[in-house]
Amino acid sequence: MTTEAPEAPKAPEKKKEEKEESFFGLFLHNLWSANTVTVTMLSIFLALVIGAVLIVVSDSAVLSTFSYFTARPSDALNASWDLVSRAYADLFKGAIFDPAAVQAWFSGTGDWKTALNPLSETLTYAAPLVFTGLSVALAFRGGLFNIGAQGQAVIGCVTAGVAGFAIGLPAGLHLIVALAAGLIGGALWGFVPGLLKARTGAHEVITTIMLNYTATLFLGWLILQNGVQDPDRTDAVSKTIESTAGLPGLPAPLRVHLGIVLAVLATAGVAWLINRSSFGFELRAVGVNPPAARTAGMSVARTYIMLMVVAGGLAGLGGAVQVLGTADRLTGQVAGNIGFDGLLVALLGRNKPWGTLFAAILYGGLRAGGNLMQVDVGVSLELVTVLQALIVIFIAAPALVKSIFQLRDARTARLGTSMAKGW
Repeated sequence: MTTEAPEAPKAPEKKKEEKEESFFGLFLHNLWSANTVTVTMLSIFLALVIGAVLIVVSDSAVLSTFSYFTARPSDALNASWDLVSRAYADLFKGAIFDPAAVQAWFSGTGDWKTALNPLSETLTYAAPLVFTGLSVALAFRGGLFNIGAQGQAVIGCVTAGVAGFAIGLPAGLHLIVALAAGLIGGALWGFVPGLLKARTGAHEVITTIMLNYTATLFLGWLILQNGVQDPDRTDAVSKTIESTAGLPGLPAPLRVHLGIVLAVLATAGVAWLINRSSFGFELRAVGVNPPAARTAGMSVARTYIMLMVVAGGLAGLGGAVQVLGTADRLTGQVAGNIGFDGLLVALLGRNKPWGTLFAAILYGGLRAGGNLMQVDVGVSLELVTVLQALIVIFIAAPALVKSIFQLRDARTARLGTSMAKGW
């Protein structure tokens, strides 16, 4: 008597099913895990939620509806929703595009300049921030905390601006000379703290902060000197920069200029420098473990000096782009806060070149959209600064975001260890 053996399961189909389940499970795990993209997006979401609460609190008319919330809650909820939705709609319209303007362009009742103006403003604000953000990010990767991007950008404004009105050259060549002057000025301003760090061990945070004040005071003194101050003005304003030294851009009223193209090229260059060049390998090794790099035969002191020179040159280029592209003369506030904002841009971009570029565009969008939000809804422009700060706070505290949203662990859920270097 024979018995038939049970039919064996089909191995290929089982393996295929297990593979599909494994892939699907991995996809879901990554979708809701504490990786870089998820934490960044949720940080922005949390900042917008808290910003919505602040918008409601700052409006007295809407806030008054909460006095009788228990009697008619719909009044408070509807008023809050209308205010917040209008504010964030204006933030989008001012930063990217206005659907009504785009529709008018396509229908022939409007022009392309009006439709592209929001994006133009975003890129105009973002261009100098890319350079200062890259300056800070590059120093981070080498283990240094470059607080001096503001001072380096100011000196870049000074040298580029002076070259813009004091030297007479043909168009094109004049622009190259002015940009080179900004780069050299920032590089020299970065060389000083780099040399002090390498030779004396002076902390770069202290020296760069002091040099920020020095650069600002030097700018204030310089624009009042004969040969620099506009002879037709009595206030602290320099001569007008020659048109041959200005960054070319799109027709008015669009303000976007060649600076954003230079920013993209600089981002690609810094990415190559960090990941492909021998100097990039040295700076990463020094940033992670200076004693081990020194044991391997690398000159830590030389790396520190070169790192600060390159970082200063990038910030100086940011100042040059600011004065040659947006401003047409030197003033006491010509650089704005592009150096300090570069710190936040680098943090938001997680010290990576391309991440820094996108973070600068995000900041530029918040600034451009905030202007429209202030005019149309009456929301204070300072609230946009609060949104920026909240985004950075949540980005810098991934454990907090992970706890709020119960995210799973992920290997990529960490900030670069080099960010702690220099403190």
